[in-house]
Amino acid sequence: MNLIKSTLLGFAITTATGAFAEPVFTKGVVKKVAPDAGKVTIIHEELVNLDMPAMTMVFRVADEAMFEQLEPGDDIEFVADRVNGKLTVTDLK
Repeated sequence: MNLIKSTLLGFAITTATGAFAEPVFTKGVVKKVAPDAGKVTIIHEELVNLDMPAMTMVFRVADEAMFEQLEPGDDIEFVADRVNGKLTVTDLK
């Protein structure tokens, strides 16, 4: 019985800490901005949280206000995640 309690407690702690983990920012360079389409093209380093290598990709943006901070050639740090199945920039520095 103690083994079951220990296992469940360990699972609960792991789950809880994962839910509050800090977002992983990735470095990138803005290649193209398309506000009308709600998309931005970024040349980025590895996306650790999505298990993707460095490459150039098109992302949706979670908030249209982000476009005010994005110009082609800008060095950025961003968080990308899957939102409704679409790769999306969810945070920006």
